[in-house]
Amino acid sequence: MTPIPRRDFAVLFAGLLVVAAGNTALQSVLPSIARTIGIRPTLVAVVFSLSALLWTVSAPFWARQSDTRGRKTLMLIGVAGFAVSMFGCACAVLAGLRGALAATAVFVLFTLLRGLFGIFGSASNPAAQAYVAARTDAHARTAALATLTSAFGLGTILGPGVAPFFDVPALGLSAPMFAFAAIAVAVGVGIWRLLPDDDPGHWPPREAHDGRHGAPATEPTIAGGATGGSARAAAIGRQPRLRLRDPRVWPFMVYGFLSGSVQAATGQALGFLVIDHVGGTPAAAAKSVGAVLMVGAGASLLAQWGLIRMLDLSASALMRWGAALAAAGLAGIALAHDFYGILAAFALTSLGYGFARPGFVAGASLMVGEDEQGAVAGAVTAVNGSCFIVAPAIGIGLYEIGGAYPYLLGAAVQVVLFGYALFDPVLRRELGAAPAD
Repeated sequence: MTPIPRRDFAVLFAGLLVVAAGNTALQSVLPSIARTIGIRPTLVAVVFSLSALLWTVSAPFWARQSDTRGRKTLMLIGVAGFAVSMFGCACAVLAGLRGALAATAVFVLFTLLRGLFGIFGSASNPAAQAYVAARTDAHARTAALATLTSAFGLGTILGPGVAPFFDVPALGLSAPMFAFAAIAVAVGVGIWRLLPDDDPGHWPPREAHDGRHGAPATEPTIAGGATGGSARAAAIGRQPRLRLRDPRVWPFMVYGFLSGSVQAATGQALGFLVIDHVGGTPAAAAKSVGAVLMVGAGASLLAQWGLIRMLDLSASALMRWGAALAAAGLAGIALAHDFYGILAAFALTSLGYGFARPGFVAGASLMVGEDEQGAVAGAVTAVNGSCFIVAPAIGIGLYEIGGAYPYLLGAAVQVVLFGYALFDPVLRRELGAAPAD
């Protein structure tokens, strides 16, 4: 099978990166925005919760559409939805900062505009995952999806990390949102111009042939052979509807939901934790939050771009190591007494998530056939979104009771997940491991 061209992979990576960055870019600046305008911390959680709910509901729909209408089209929808939503949110915040809108009006308008991201932004992730999964064999897929997933992980952490450094005095704390909207437009143009068209009526995409006759190699089976079945099914719009509780993937969904919920709850409280430790002006505090998240981004990249390929770990091993490292890191945050302690512990936590997320994504993908790749990618995206519906409010609520509580609870959940990945008969299968010599 011809590997996916580097340029195509880079375009997909950039698309996921900018959408993921938008999903969490506000994490470092929104606490400061909320305190400046006068919005309660619990309402900050509501913003993310509504967006996550809409993301969870719409992701499976977009995933099915990606199998019938083409993954490139869905990538463009996701990036465009993000750009419009981010620009609108930036305008609402700017109006609030200048006193043109009351705090309540800013909150309502911002929440509604953020909802547009939840509806349309979820189109990109399953489309990109299915695009790559359809063009890699079983062994290569774990590494390929780990690298692709690192775009989501990097964007999740790097987005809020760099947001405070888009400093335009005239725009204040709304400047990062205007910047991300502009970046999204540039990335969307790149996807439109550079990514090969994979419309089902034109299968296989340009530059995707393997040189053989018969069914295109863009439709490999789980064992690595080629079949044109899913291409034909896509062309006539008869993709299977993968049940979330399908026994092949359900354990991966449970693992992903619990791990992601811990990440959402503790991450949402992290900004307020750092602000309370460092103090200072809102802008200075936002930069401190960004510095912590930037270090976390480096740790996540170390796992997804270096250690996973170096160690050639299976999906099962990634989930075990991810849970163990995240548990240790979260316990460290709970016990930290200063900014640098939080910094080091969060880096360890992020290293764990850098293993865990690609582990459960690749494992679920390897459990189903090629005609279900869009469906399983949609299920994974929906699970990732569902983690942000309730968990952020729980994290902030626990933090207001006691600063260490979200992290102690999160560490306990990760210990349970380690045991789950170790003993569950589905999760412990060595999917995607390197073949024996």
